[in-house]
Amino acid sequence: MAQGLEVAFVDFQSSRSNMQHHTEEISLDHLVVRRGQPFNITLYFRNQGFQPGLDSIIFVAETGDAVYLDSEPQRQEYVVNDYGFIYQGNKNWIRPCPWNYGQFEENILDICLELLDKSLHFQIDPSTDCALRGSPVYISRVVCAMINSNDDNGVLNGNWSENYMDGINPAEWTGSVAILKQWHATGCQPVRYGQCWVFAAVMCTVMRCLGIPTRVITNFDSGHDTDGNLIIDEYYDNTGRILENKKKDTVWNYHVWNECWMDRKDLPSGYGGWQVLDATPQETSNGLYCCGPASVRAIKEGEVNLNYDTRFAFSMVNADCMSWLVQGGKEQKLHQDTTTVGNFISTKSIQSDQRDDITENYKYEEGSPQERQVYYKALQKLKDGRSQGSDSASSVPSRRMPPSQDTPRSLDTPALQPSSVIQVSLKFKLLDPPNMGQDINFALLALNMSPQFKDLKVNLSAQSLLHDGSPLWPFWQDTAFITLFPEEAKTYPCKIPYSQYSQYLSTDKLIRISALGEEKSSPEKILVNKIITLTFPGIIINVLGQAIVNQLLSIQVIFSNPLSEPVEDCVLTLEGSGFFKKQLRILIGDLKPHHKATITLKTIPFKSGQRQIQANLSSNKFKDIKGYKNVYVDFGL
Repeated sequence: MAQGLEVAFVDFQSSRSNMQHHTEEISLDHLVVRRGQPFNITLYFRNQGFQPGLDSIIFVAETGDAVYLDSEPQRQEYVVNDYGFIYQGNKNWIRPCPWNYGQFEENILDICLELLDKSLHFQIDPSTDCALRGSPVYISRVVCAMINSNDDNGVLNGNWSENYMDGINPAEWTGSVAILKQWHATGCQPVRYGQCWVFAAVMCTVMRCLGIPTRVITNFDSGHDTDGNLIIDEYYDNTGRILENKKKDTVWNYHVWNECWMDRKDLPSGYGGWQVLDATPQETSNGLYCCGPASVRAIKEGEVNLNYDTRFAFSMVNADCMSWLVQGGKEQKLHQDTTTVGNFISTKSIQSDQRDDITENYKYEEGSPQERQVYYKALQKLKDGRSQGSDSASSVPSRRMPPSQDTPRSLDTPALQPSSVIQVSLKFKLLDPPNMGQDINFALLALNMSPQFKDLKVNLSAQSLLHDGSPLWPFWQDTAFITLFPEEAKTYPCKIPYSQYSQYLSTDKLIRISALGEEKSSPEKILVNKIITLTFPGIIINVLGQAIVNQLLSIQVIFSNPLSEPVEDCVLTLEGSGFFKKQLRILIGDLKPHHKATITLKTIPFKSGQRQIQANLSSNKFKDIKGYKNVYVDFGL
């Protein structure tokens, strides 16, 4: 009987194959290959050489192309690129926040695989979990649940309390690598703290590391509909101040999630491609705090019954907003706005630092017949699902769902338009840029659109907001009495001194100004509000000389205290894939009012190609003065 071949040694040709598969930054010692691309290995036999025609070798491999993108530029951006921008601010002032994804940094792949093994799915049934890891739908839900720590020892603790004494303020992070390495180094104890953009950024790192095309998405004026009726209820008092919402419905100033590219063989044809995944722990899905994958096309078409969590994702971009006046223990409808929720949905452009607006991927143009048709289609599907008792865990997450006849805010609520009885328009206008440390100057513009005389009383207020829409206590109020002749316009100037708002600001630096107007001869009221994001001057980073691999490079960092008062406990952090092995924390100490400082540090770049350096300055008065510098590093000789 012929003796079988005995394998003596296997040469996986790791260095060569990893270069070809764009994984050389992960490792050159271990083979890391991507789906759909060939690679070579060499077998050496101990007892005899391989004889073609006489010997046979059988290889068994299971692969798939469920996450394959046809476009090479898209693959470079959504799988290979290890830095990017996360968009923050508000719809009238969108700012890019630089982020170091660092998916190819040392040990990150091992940490990502450890994350899978720490999931509840693996802990409960390891064999089934491993068997399903070839499914991007399955693996994306596992990762989504593991990024937050609500159900397990996930990567990040969420915190929206403004108290971060026992951890890191979410605004101070500039990259995922430090977070993932801290989670690993502490025996997989959740890192304190994260908010939506941090959850999304870390998930982007993990998914890109696992080879799944992923991008970070920001939705401005993002709805959080807790009772499933596709209406966000907001409550105001007679000063125009927004009240804490007992239902917990909110419109987030912005919310950040991920899109991952994958086939959806579990859905009808046509719903593959980009899928929404939201790791921020808002609501449960199948008993765990995760959201998605929800097909972006299904969201646009109102197919809210398709898996997973499409109803919740739809409400984030296309719920209606109902305003209520609370007075004397009673609630009075002010108006229902069909366009407030879901604006300037943004992501980084492909191979560019520009912002892409992808709102049209999520919904038809506001005000168009198609948009309203889809909205009512979604409402009807939710109503039909409830009447049939089909709140299955797989299609509708476990969220409180009131009966449709309960209140005027039910699924049958018709669209209410702003009252035309008063025929007066109110609008806010900023008179100067809203710079942190300076007075805020703005005006209320009033226009009488009727042929009658109008006598208005307008209550104005200002209060800080958290970026999730939660209101803080008001710190400024005023009352304006405005008389308007037919078709007359008037301007009422307002000022909020820095000394009045400084102590009330949240980390998000958001101020909401509101006006509630009423006309003496009419019971109707007009509500108008505007969100202001206070701005800082950014950090300037200069590279002194040419950046070359393995050669000493000097980096100059210029920053300043923008305030007219001293600040303490200043810390400058720097990181950047290919420039620093770990995040640098430089203690600056105190900075005098308006003081500008410069530091120069040296590093040795260890990766070539297009790179980015990210910086953040924090103090006892501010937490997130950001800066970045794109640098091309030559390979050298």
